[in-house]
Amino acid sequence: MFGVVHFFSLINATFLRYFHLIGKPKDMRVTKRILIMVCCMALFMNTQCDDDEMQASPCDQTVVVDAGFYETAETDVYEYIGSEIVDNCLTIEIAASGCDGHSWSMVLVDSGSVAESLPEQRYLKFVFGNDETCLAVFSRSRSFDLTALQVEGSNDILLNIEGFPEPLLYSY
Repeated sequence: MFGVVHFFSLINATFLRYFHLIGKPKDMRVTKRILIMVCCMALFMNTQCDDDEMQASPCDQTVVVDAGFYETAETDVYEYIGSEIVDNCLTIEIAASGCDGHSWSMVLVDSGSVAESLPEQRYLKFVFGNDETCLAVFSRSRSFDLTALQVEGSNDILLNIEGFPEPLLYSY
């Protein structure tokens, strides 16, 4: 909305400068028609399709693919409750001590390398950050978009997540 208002104020300023230089036009109807045509063209151009816009992911976050971060990442203590892959989202549920769990940070980091096996394998770390000092235990879940991990020419990847009891099969 701001862009349209800004556009019209620029048009208005341009016409005021034009009138100042050449004086008041004798036929204001022609000027009004030109202004209406310019406004209609601007509105027509603003009705372009939204197909080019990015589709919002149903997942909470995306997987970070960074070998350096993967090598240096450290995690705070948590209890693994479970995980599930639905479509392209991996949902991980954990429990940890804290005050309410809202300040926890959860990041899923991929090493960037693919083990060439059948199916291919990727190595990941679930990095959990917890600065809360309360003794209560809370559980939280977070979902991660896995599309960045897909390998061209394959439909399945085995996800080896450090600290998880078993690898997860991601089929896409």
